[in-house]
Amino acid sequence: MVSLFGGLLLGVLDGIINANPYAQKLFDVYKPISKTSVNIILGFGIDIFYGFVMAGLFLLLYKSLPGSTGLVKGITFGLITSFFSVLMHVFSQLMMFKVPLGTLVYVFLTGLFEMLVIGIIFGLTLK
Repeated sequence: MVSLFGGLLLGVLDGIINANPYAQKLFDVYKPISKTSVNIILGFGIDIFYGFVMAGLFLLLYKSLPGSTGLVKGITFGLITSFFSVLMHVFSQLMMFKVPLGTLVYVFLTGLFEMLVIGIIFGLTLK
């Protein structure tokens, strides 16, 4: 149940983070290669899949995550997943494309927030 909620939350957060007017302006740099519409159902399906995978990884790593409480373990998990998903993505974009620094900072900060929220929820609910 928590993994399903985590996936749905990822979908909602992705929508809020990426579809708001401020983000749309920042993401204008991608307009030449962006699709004109997004398949929301497929997007939620992918996010639900991610929720199950991330919950499974959290449970697999739980005993080895630093911290004595679920909250600390969740924050640690959020930071680890941010490194592998968000920071590596931002550095790749920096190296390969002419993307404004403000866009990259936004992607990093919102991605970090998203992973920390998911990590904290997992830390407080999964053991």
